[in-house]
Amino acid sequence: MKITVAQLNYHIGNFTRNKKLICNAIEKAKSNGSDLIIFSELCISGYPPLDLLDRYDFIEKCNQTVVEIAKECTGIAAIVGSPTINKNSEGKKLFNSALLLSEGKIVFCVNKALLPTYDIFDEYRYFEPGNKFSVIPFKGLKIALTICEDLWDEQPFDNEFEKKKLYTVSPMRELKKQDPDIIINISASPFSYTKTEARENIFRGKSQKYKIPLINVNQTGANTELIFDGASIIVNSKGEIIHRLPFFEEAIETYSSEEIFSGKLLVTKTKPKPIELIHKALVTGILDYFAKTNFKNCIIGLSGGIDSALVLCLAVEALGYKNTRALLMPSRYSSESSVKDAVALAKTLKVHYDIINIEKTFITFEKELEPLFKGTEKEVTEENIQARIRAVLLMAISNKYGCILLNTSNKSEASVGYGTLYGDMAGGLSVIGDVYKSDVYRLANYINRDREIIPQNTITKLPSAELRPGQLDTDSLPEYKILDAILYQYIELQKPAESITGEGIDGPTVAKVIRLINYNEYKRYQAPPVLRISSKSFGDGRRMPLVARY
Repeated sequence: MKITVAQLNYHIGNFTRNKKLICNAIEKAKSNGSDLIIFSELCISGYPPLDLLDRYDFIEKCNQTVVEIAKECTGIAAIVGSPTINKNSEGKKLFNSALLLSEGKIVFCVNKALLPTYDIFDEYRYFEPGNKFSVIPFKGLKIALTICEDLWDEQPFDNEFEKKKLYTVSPMRELKKQDPDIIINISASPFSYTKTEARENIFRGKSQKYKIPLINVNQTGANTELIFDGASIIVNSKGEIIHRLPFFEEAIETYSSEEIFSGKLLVTKTKPKPIELIHKALVTGILDYFAKTNFKNCIIGLSGGIDSALVLCLAVEALGYKNTRALLMPSRYSSESSVKDAVALAKTLKVHYDIINIEKTFITFEKELEPLFKGTEKEVTEENIQARIRAVLLMAISNKYGCILLNTSNKSEASVGYGTLYGDMAGGLSVIGDVYKSDVYRLANYINRDREIIPQNTITKLPSAELRPGQLDTDSLPEYKILDAILYQYIELQKPAESITGEGIDGPTVAKVIRLINYNEYKRYQAPPVLRISSKSFGDGRRMPLVARY
C-alpha cells in the first residue's frame, strides 16, 4: 500500500485554484501508484475562512467542490478537509470535517471535536464539536483520523493561578479503544518560532503513548497575517520523527506502508535554526499577501536605519527588485551616514529609489502652525509632523503607481507606542511588527551571512528616529536587550509585573514599560495587519479593550 502526503498552499475562497491544486496532486499520486492521498484541514475553503462560513453560498460552493473532487477519486482515495452542514436539530450549523473520498463519493466523515478559541483561533464561533469517534477501515488498515487540535488535548493551560489541561475530551483516547493501526492528523497550524518544537513534541508524544505511527499533514503558504510552515511529519511507533517535509514549500511525497511501519524513512535535512525559519516565514508572508491580493509592487520608506533596511531586503527576496522601490526622505536632522547607507543598500539590491528632502515641506508646516503654536516649546508634535509628511509622500507614490506601502515598525516599537499614528505606522502590511528589535539585528546579520548586503554601519550604529538633534531611542526607552526581555515576558508569557525578572530589569523599568504597552493599545488598534511569527502577535491574536484601566 502507498500513501501520499500533499502539503499545499491554499487560497481562502478561491475554489477554482484550490480544486486545481488538489486534483493535480491526486493525478500525481495516481501516477505513483498511491492508494491514499492526504490533504490538510479545510483545504477546500482555505484556512481560516472566518465569517465567510456564515454565507450559505460559500458553504454550497464548498460542498460542490468536494463533489467535483470526489469524481477524480477513482482507483485512489483522498482525505480532504472541508466545512460540512450539521444536520442535527441542535448546535452550530457547521462541522469542521475530514472527508474520505473514494470511487466518486464521500465514504466517511470525521468531525473535529476540539475547537480552539485561544490566540488567533475562534473555531467555536462557527463549528459544532464532533462527539463520535470511529476508526476508518481502509485496505486492511484501521485509521484514526484526527483534525489538528484533536491531538492537542494534553496541552496545559498554564498561568500563575492554575495548571490544568485545556480540554476534558481526548479524541485519541476514544479512538485507541478501537485498536487503530495508524494516526492521520490533518492540520492548518500557523507558524510560530516558539512553537515548532512543541508541535512536533505533541505528535511524537501521541505516537509513543499509543505505540502506533502517525502522519501529520500541514498546509503551507500564508493568508493575510497567518503564515503556515508546512513541515508535515511522519512519526514511527517509538515517537521518532522519521521524515519531515520542507518548511514553507509545497511538496507531494509518496511512501509505502512498509516504510512508515518499519521506520525505515529518514529525516532528509537538518531542521533550520529559528532565525532562518523567521526569515523564510516573513518572505512567504510578503509573497503570498501580494500574490493572493493580485498586487505586484511595493514601496518602502528607506531611512538608513536597520528596520527599513531589513524590510527592503525581505521585499526584494519575496517580490524581486523590479517590483520593489524605495523613497528616501531626509530632513534637517538626518545624518549624512544614514542617507549614504540607504543609497548604498538600494544600489546593492538594484532597487529603484528616489530622494525627496522634506525640509521645505516641514518649514511650510511650521510657518502655517506658528500662530497656533506661539509661546510653546518644540517637542514630540514637531517630530510627528515629520513622520506624517513622509507618510503622505509614500502614500502619494502608492496611489499613483499602485505600490503597496510596506510598514517597517518592529514589535518593540509597536509594543510601547514608539511610532507615529498616520506617520511611520502607515502601510498596507506590517512586515516586522511581530519581530522584536533584538531579532531584527539577528535577521540583519543572517541576511549578511555570505556577504555584506545591509551596510555594517546600519547594523552597528545606535538606533535613532532622527527627528530631533542627537536623538537616540534610548532617550525614551530602555536598552532593547532589557526592553525585549520585559516585553516577551509580559506579552508572550503573560506574566504579571512582579514576576518579570532578568539581567538589568528593575521594578520601575517594568512598571514604565507596562504602562506604555497599555496606554498605546489605541495605536495598535489602527495599525496594518501584522505578519505573525510568534505565539502572541498584535492583531486578532491579542484582543484588549481600548478603554480599560488595568
